[in-house]
Amino acid sequence: MRRDADMAATNRVAEIARAGGIASQIFTVFGEDTPEMRAEIASAELVIAFGGDGTMLRVARLAIGTGVPVLGVNMGGKGFLAELELSQLDQIPRFLRGEFEREERMALDAELLRGGEIISSDVAINDVVISGGGKVIDVTTFGDGHRISRFTGDGVIVATPTGSTAYSMAAGGPIVEPTAHNIIITPICAHVLESKPYVLVSDRRVSIDVGLGKRNPAYMSVDGVERAAVESGDTLNVRKSERTVCFARLAHRSFYKKVSEKLGEST
Repeated sequence: MRRDADMAATNRVAEIARAGGIASQIFTVFGEDTPEMRAEIASAELVIAFGGDGTMLRVARLAIGTGVPVLGVNMGGKGFLAELELSQLDQIPRFLRGEFEREERMALDAELLRGGEIISSDVAINDVVISGGGKVIDVTTFGDGHRISRFTGDGVIVATPTGSTAYSMAAGGPIVEPTAHNIIITPICAHVLESKPYVLVSDRRVSIDVGLGKRNPAYMSVDGVERAAVESGDTLNVRKSERTVCFARLAHRSFYKKVSEKLGEST
């Protein structure tokens, strides 16, 4: 809602809802995460987020596991997670009438362990990242306990299909259809020619050991927000979450066309 500073778009949509006899409640997701906000979202039929992808992620994280669909109105840059642009508010009545597709997407549960104890846990809609913060670190990745790769580099990204078009793609990872069920492991600036991204089935248990060779400090971030400092010998465990996130989508809109439009390719 920071990008809708004067609340013009938000208030316009609230007026559309009122005109249709639909009750609405306005919250700023950059304020305090209150029980009242979570209760309102859990009881809603539709949540509409105004802003860029960062705002969409914040709102989707509040709605995860509730089954309540989230509709994004892009007021940022790429706005890849949003379904509507600011110029398309005339489409809002369709969504308020329920004329949309519900798109369920997987999420990831992440736990950072130190000495066998969980020191941080979170759920990711886009990705979980281990980064050296400007210094190279040693990373070893595992799938169900079997070593996948070991390399020195800037870090590693464990992404959902939703997150495959974000940081993972920028680091050389593949684009995966957002409704697929896969876990994507993408090295960041690896100093090994053979270190490539991997696309795993969703029921793999991914583990990442950090800093066994180079003992530089690192940190874990989830959906772009730093969550915990990482020390040499720590292990990150990531697996498919039982919770899902639901987005409201226009029927029959092509994901491939959206990729071309948002990522600057000619159509």
